[in-house]
Amino acid sequence: MSTTGSEQQQSGTVRRVALVGNPNVGKSVLFNALTGSYVTVSNYPGTSVEVSRGTVRIDGQSWEVIDTPGMYAIHTITEEERVAREILLNERPDVVLHVLDARNLERMLTMTLQLVEAGLPVVLVVNIMDEAERMGLQFDLELLRQRLNIPVIGAAMARKRGLAEIQQAIAGYQPPQTPRVISYSRLLEGDIHAVTSLMTGSYQLSHRALALLLLQGDEEVAELVRGCEGAGAVAIEQAVRGIAFERRESFHLDLSMERKEIIRKAVQGVVQVPANRRETMGERLSRLTVNPLTGVPLLLLTLYFGLYRFVGDFGAGTLVDFMEGTLFEKYFNPWITDLVKGITSWWPLQELLVGEYGVITLGVRYAVGIILPIVATFFLFFSLLEDTGYFPRLALLVDRIFKRFGLTGRAVIPMVLGFGCSTMATMVTRTLETVRERILATLLLALAIPCSAQLGVIIALLSKVPGGLAIWAGMMTLLFLVVGFVAAKLLPGETPMFYMELPPMRLPQLSNVLTKTYTRMQWYFLEILPLFVVASVLLWLGKITNFFETLVSAMNPVMQFIGLPREAAVAFIFGFFRRDYGAAGLYDLQTKGLLDGRQLTVAAVTLTLFIPCVAQFLMMKKERGWQVSLGIFGLVSLLAFGTGYLLNQFLVATRWLG
Repeated sequence: MSTTGSEQQQSGTVRRVALVGNPNVGKSVLFNALTGSYVTVSNYPGTSVEVSRGTVRIDGQSWEVIDTPGMYAIHTITEEERVAREILLNERPDVVLHVLDARNLERMLTMTLQLVEAGLPVVLVVNIMDEAERMGLQFDLELLRQRLNIPVIGAAMARKRGLAEIQQAIAGYQPPQTPRVISYSRLLEGDIHAVTSLMTGSYQLSHRALALLLLQGDEEVAELVRGCEGAGAVAIEQAVRGIAFERRESFHLDLSMERKEIIRKAVQGVVQVPANRRETMGERLSRLTVNPLTGVPLLLLTLYFGLYRFVGDFGAGTLVDFMEGTLFEKYFNPWITDLVKGITSWWPLQELLVGEYGVITLGVRYAVGIILPIVATFFLFFSLLEDTGYFPRLALLVDRIFKRFGLTGRAVIPMVLGFGCSTMATMVTRTLETVRERILATLLLALAIPCSAQLGVIIALLSKVPGGLAIWAGMMTLLFLVVGFVAAKLLPGETPMFYMELPPMRLPQLSNVLTKTYTRMQWYFLEILPLFVVASVLLWLGKITNFFETLVSAMNPVMQFIGLPREAAVAFIFGFFRRDYGAAGLYDLQTKGLLDGRQLTVAAVTLTLFIPCVAQFLMMKKERGWQVSLGIFGLVSLLAFGTGYLLNQFLVATRWLG
């Protein structure tokens, strides 16, 4: 039986294994294979970066497994890389599993070299061996083990290949009797010795590794050394400044070139590349997805069949018609209404439970009958794409466009996630490198990215209005591009460099897809159901106190301003609680025949651009602070109703959509 991490720490028996490596090399797959369901996810102290921890028993010993954020080197740039290094420094893992991609062995071994040089207990996991072998690559991992003097294991974690060997390596890890010494040129060795000869403190990383980080200008390591060395830190800082000045034009280049040469010699004879290697189907498809001439049509086809047909038609159409129209309207709501009225005759309680804004007849019906089918189909579609390895390629495809408004291709992940849940996507913007990028992404998510339930309902409604869906999509795209471009010009700062590892493209595994879909649906549903219940209670209070009617009346001039009937205010009030709640309210208005084609299109555009829901706004406040969140709130409100007014005037003048 596995114990929790806290219990192990209290008993003093906990040992730790940290997974490190570049993004998209299979660390999380290995983490899940090792830990199973014994997993917790929380922010690393003092940061907004999430770290997954789990527990596993190997040969009777309990281990805490830590899945660190992706990092490219010990010398850190992004917040995720800093957190990964903090874990290596502060949590002192007993084993460090460096996971890399077998197809990019030589390039990724540079970080292995740095980990070995730092004196860490490294086990090298050469992952994605199946794809590399399919490409015709052959490996002599025993030769690599001898040259690096660390355990080396070949693996294909998507198929659990190598898992038993990794567990054995963790349980039986012993530091090498003669550690591998990384030797540089005489000049570079002189620089290193000039710093290490002054260091006396005890650190998790070796003095050589710390000296190189100091010479690379690492401020966090400099602060660490100041804390450990005390008065001796002054001499170290003077030595570092002197070397940095003398070698200011050549140090970084020399270090990089020498490390590349060491790695080149280490892999010589380790990897055999066939003279005439055949391109696999996955490689061919990968090439097509990142080429704009073929990638854009493939993206449009993916969106058409995935979002429009599967989520819009099937999820928001067929499934919602069955769940909401048949199960709830014909069977469940009449039955529960009769049951409640039979139990109590007190009118306020009846209204609370089964009235017009009742917790059951409205809140549960919206959450289960309308929202759940759409969310389920979207997350299934999202998980299928994710498991194929498509998203990193989509990031490369849109990188050039995103740079026009201050973002990089990395921002495509929160943007796509926003189509599932903008609250979750706002949280994921913390993975972007700069504060400027995070603010821009948060603004665009709040303005022009509809969540899956809202998107599904709108697609289902506007597909019945000839031209309505095209106008809605055109307006969303136009506002996204214009606001993004203008905001990028107004916000100070530069767009950072973008690089991303490409995992192999492969057929999705059903078990992975179903697990991801279930986990996301569970998270989403547990979040929205309480909010829908709270919203129903507030609406009930508003009704019995006439406050709701007063609020609808107060919004009537705004509705007239954008050409909508008074009743449309209800959908906008619902939308404040949740965007998908508002879309469901629009669904009710359309089924009652209160909106014609023009009004439905204007309402859909304005509601999509409307202020973020409560959950998203609170997440914005948590991630960006009050000042930025209120600024976005006000700007989005003005843009939403201003756009609604202009669109309505245009449609009336041209007599489009009736």
